[in-house]
Amino acid sequence: MLIGEVARRSGVSARMLRHYDALGLVRATGRTEGGYREYSGEDIRRIFHIESLRSLGLSLREVGRALDDPGFAPSELVDGLIRRTRERIADETELLTRLRRIGAAEPAGWEDVLQTVALLQALGSKSAGTRQSAALSSMSSASSVEEAPVPVEALVEAALSETDTNVAGALRWALAHGGGAGLALLAEGLDSPVAGVRKRAVQALAEFPDGEATAVLRDALANPDSVVRGYAALALGPRGAADAVPILIDMIVGGTNDTDAADALGALASDPALADQIATRLLDRLAHHPVEAARRRLTQALADVPGVMTSRALAELSHDEDRAVALTATYLLGLREAR
Repeated sequence: MLIGEVARRSGVSARMLRHYDALGLVRATGRTEGGYREYSGEDIRRIFHIESLRSLGLSLREVGRALDDPGFAPSELVDGLIRRTRERIADETELLTRLRRIGAAEPAGWEDVLQTVALLQALGSKSAGTRQSAALSSMSSASSVEEAPVPVEALVEAALSETDTNVAGALRWALAHGGGAGLALLAEGLDSPVAGVRKRAVQALAEFPDGEATAVLRDALANPDSVVRGYAALALGPRGAADAVPILIDMIVGGTNDTDAADALGALASDPALADQIATRLLDRLAHHPVEAARRRLTQALADVPGVMTSRALAELSHDEDRAVALTATYLLGLREAR
């Protein structure tokens, strides 16, 4: 079969067939009387083998080795192809994500594109200072019509992955002051399989002002992760969310952010409709809990709960068998009487 017919039947151009010949990958085993290449059936099968291997991403050198080296180990080559393919997919996915973020910023011109790219690079910098500056500048550019808007997806992703305390704070601040655009993405972070991401998501949501964020935080009270529930409850206390009370009391009993939990309960107890309810719950746990340290924390939590019920309870607790509880109750009772 002559080269033209081979090209038509195989889909490999005559030019590429000549290139294969020059590389020694496949040479026509015959020649016509006129000196033209004439391919045998075996030659054509080799051509198809070459194309099949190339379709897997092999270079022509690797194809030649695969076909001609008796000691060739296919498993090693396949493992290498898998690794290279994964790297290529990761690179292309990163590029696609960056392009989508640039598109979401709706750039008016190339200057806007370059500003957005610079911000994205800064948010991914190894320098914590550079990342913090990018987070803070994102707020100014988001409020300026002269600068390209910041892709909120990039800010959320950075906030959910940031481990530096200062940078994380700047990112949360930028998101909270940038409107509610990042709320839905942060809410998705609450269901992440990574504990650190869930924690950072609820901390970021807690920075948002009352409104839609409060509804998301209320839902987070039922999250399977106790850390998420705790941070949600701490944020909801000052917002008057009574459904946070049980979790706040659990935190006091368990000694997890118990001081902050007591402060949140105090904020809730400023509502007269909730004061006696909170006092009742605290006293019930105190009466039935065997651990002395937990009873002391529960007694301390009564400090900012107003009402006659609390005062009477403190008077009784001032005679408690646990001297630390009795002293704490006496001290708190004295402060209340002084007021």
